[in-house]
Amino acid sequence: MNTLSKWENKVWLTLGDSITEFDQTFYNGVFLRGYQTIMKETMGFAEYINRGVSGKTMTANDEGSTHVVGEAQNLNNIDVITIFAGTNDYKLNKPIGSLGAIGDTEFDTFTFYGAYRSLLENLLTRKPTIKIYLWTPLQRDNAGYDVNYINPAGHKLIDYVNAIKAVGQMYAVPVLDLYSVSGITKLTLNTYTWDGLHPNNNGYERIAEIAKGFMEVN
Repeated sequence: MNTLSKWENKVWLTLGDSITEFDQTFYNGVFLRGYQTIMKETMGFAEYINRGVSGKTMTANDEGSTHVVGEAQNLNNIDVITIFAGTNDYKLNKPIGSLGAIGDTEFDTFTFYGAYRSLLENLLTRKPTIKIYLWTPLQRDNAGYDVNYINPAGHKLIDYVNAIKAVGQMYAVPVLDLYSVSGITKLTLNTYTWDGLHPNNNGYERIAEIAKGFMEVN
């Protein structure tokens, strides 16, 4: 007997940065099958909408941000959203700020907490039944920013990871901690990425495998 995935014929919105955007593109002359392509094939999504934008932070900036992209998205036909952000906030030295408390009505979107909360408040207010998953950044070693470096805002990458976990707990939405469970570390970055940051096809396969298992049971 065939068992259908709970995502069969659902529509999936993916928010994020270049790691999300680069699905179905060429990088260093190689065609990339991003995590979306792989997961659509194995999980039965009717379609996915890729709203990843290279270089974007979650935190507000003069060039736009992930929270603005998400808040502008029409949700009428969307069943599930994944938010895969944070590595650019670390690299571009964005302040994390304060978490605040549930019930807050004003958010400082120039902080990581404020922007992330603004996005979730917007999505869940507009469509309370929508399923949302938060994905933490992967470990990295690129442009001097690795897991040990403290950026000029005073944060390590793990601090953004922990902030995402705190936001997920506040809004009772599942958090996939790719920083901790992906198997992508300084020891394996050459296998799974092009440059210590952007996944190659091995990396996308790895992300998709882990995310599929997580989303099927959460």
